[in-house]
Amino acid sequence: MSKFVVVVIDSFGVGAMDDVPQVRPEDVGANTCGHILQQFPQLRLPVLEQLGLINALGFTTGAMRPSANAVYGTAALQHEGGDTFMGHQEILGTRPQAPLRMPFSEVIDEVERALIADCWQVERVGSGLQYLWVNQAVAIGDNLEADLGQVFNISANLNAISFEEVRNIGEIVRRCVQVGRVIAFGGLLESSSQLQNAAEEKQGKYIGINAPRSGVYQHGFQVVHMGFGVNASVQVPQKLHESAIKTVLVGKVADIAINPHGVSYQNLVDTQQIMDITLAEVQKPGDVFICTNIQETDLAGHAQDVARYAERLQVVDKNLGKLMDVMQPSDYLVVMADHGNDPTIGHSKHTRENVPLLVWQRGITGANLGRRTTLSDVGATVCDFFNANVPQNGTSFLSQLHTTNTGGNHG
Repeated sequence: MSKFVVVVIDSFGVGAMDDVPQVRPEDVGANTCGHILQQFPQLRLPVLEQLGLINALGFTTGAMRPSANAVYGTAALQHEGGDTFMGHQEILGTRPQAPLRMPFSEVIDEVERALIADCWQVERVGSGLQYLWVNQAVAIGDNLEADLGQVFNISANLNAISFEEVRNIGEIVRRCVQVGRVIAFGGLLESSSQLQNAAEEKQGKYIGINAPRSGVYQHGFQVVHMGFGVNASVQVPQKLHESAIKTVLVGKVADIAINPHGVSYQNLVDTQQIMDITLAEVQKPGDVFICTNIQETDLAGHAQDVARYAERLQVVDKNLGKLMDVMQPSDYLVVMADHGNDPTIGHSKHTRENVPLLVWQRGITGANLGRRTTLSDVGATVCDFFNANVPQNGTSFLSQLHTTNTGGNHG
């Protein structure tokens, strides 16, 4: 019985990608991990240190040191920008396509017509730039937290409208538009006016709801992410299902990845709860692929809160130790990220960074996995481990992993 566990520390990058000066100049100099350790030089993350975090970072800062026996590397983002949704699709084996970029203003007419045709009450709000206000409880406009122009948001007060209805609105919007992602979400608000009061414009081109400021994340938050051009049949969960291997998704990855044949723990944010579920799943019998997302690090990055980020990393580190304690000799653990979100860079968006790739198995011998060109190499390795058909994208690094134990690899 073998487990392959991937823990994605959301936004924990280890340095700006080489193309940043050309494609994202606002991210020049970004290094989420390095800057946190520099601001908190006494911070100790002993498990991540053992796994080779400083090796992957490429320089020593603060109290932490490289590990002589680590299996480590870095992985570049093949998707454009730095996006949690596309990052996880890439991890699971999707070959990223260049997303369409446009402000919501370019599609507002078509979306409005489609909603009215489906009998929703629709108003426009704003004198210049406008967003749509549906059934006095739902705002539709640009996502102001991700890369501008790539994502549209449907933000709702779930005290005034059901999440199922919000999802239905999202599906209508999804059919009308070709941006990379449509996110339909809501929370329990005292008043729908909280959404309207959090409306903001950016660059004279984009208008939407500042979701954190609206309070929508605070109580009863529910979300569904709707991607464009994502084909689940070429991804790891489907390939594993074809080989009778179960997939368990925990945390935000369960909200954004398609996993109809497995188990998905959705709508979770609390790091300790997420790691507790992961630990419980590892201890169950049977072969399984587990992918867990730690979202609170990303939220701290958006808030530009270095102290909160560091504190959440300590929680992750402690729980990784618990996870490793119960893993069997044939089990693998991969710790990685999906992009960066440097809380010191001067803006609150994701940063386009290489991510750490840390691999552990009992008795594993140290190795440098190098600079991988895509996050999909992890998904390809998972399928290789379980002797499943390869996903659409990625190159397995399983052959570079060697152990001194007698447990061996699965199969």
